[in-house]
Amino acid sequence: MTQSLQTFDMMVPLQSLEVYIARVNQIPVLTASEEHELATRYYDQQDLEAARQLVMSHLRFVVRIARGYKGYGLALGDLIQEGNIGLMKAVKRFNPQIGVRLVSFAVHWIKAEIQEFVLRNWRIVKVATTKAQRKLFFNLRKARKQLSWFSQEEVEAVAEDLGVTPENVREMEARLSSHDMSFDAPLEDDESGHKDHAPVLYLEDHRYDPSRQLEKSDYTEQSQDKLAQALVKLDVRSQQIIQERWLNEPKATLQDLAQRYNVSAERVRQLEQNAMKKLRGAMEGLEA
Repeated sequence: MTQSLQTFDMMVPLQSLEVYIARVNQIPVLTASEEHELATRYYDQQDLEAARQLVMSHLRFVVRIARGYKGYGLALGDLIQEGNIGLMKAVKRFNPQIGVRLVSFAVHWIKAEIQEFVLRNWRIVKVATTKAQRKLFFNLRKARKQLSWFSQEEVEAVAEDLGVTPENVREMEARLSSHDMSFDAPLEDDESGHKDHAPVLYLEDHRYDPSRQLEKSDYTEQSQDKLAQALVKLDVRSQQIIQERWLNEPKATLQDLAQRYNVSAERVRQLEQNAMKKLRGAMEGLEA
């Protein structure tokens, strides 16, 4: 068994998922005593080979769990890969002295990683963020396979079972019924054959609003006046450094100014920092 584990790559191949699953199912399942021995070696001695054998022998269980999430429109290979990450996390945290098999302990970690992946990729806009919303998302998805909509009695029953309010159930049901919409692509034709414009075209264009343009112009003019007044309060060298480093085009480098003032580039940087600090203080004083 060890030899087969050493030659097996647990990364899910992009083009040969069936081959991967077939090979996973060929890896022997550990007996309780073998599993306990390997888990103890890793828990006590951090034996990585023992951890690897524990992971490899449980890959078939990841495939089994991942198949239960195929209804979310995501590739099975990606679901398996995420489940494998959960399995490795479980092996890392498994204590062989707790008296349960690794598979019982690992189920939580495998499902958690797969569910997180589903929530990240099912929609552009995340549909569930809190623990209660995540629980609702997956439970309502299962229930909606049998029911296209919920009556008030069914909503209240689900809310009681999951420990949430009926409003939470209705909100999640609405989220599950909605669909992502392209912001800048035209919408589909309606019954009359008319194609609606993209949602982005319904936004108000403020670029040519005279009041906004005047406000922006006044703000720019006032800012330039304050900057000019603040610059006058600096010494001549500090004014020149700020002018050369921030206001002129092209901007001078630290090395250029170092050669001009016959100092080090680090000294120019220090002068620049001190000048910027004084400039900010002067401008704040003008605003007050």
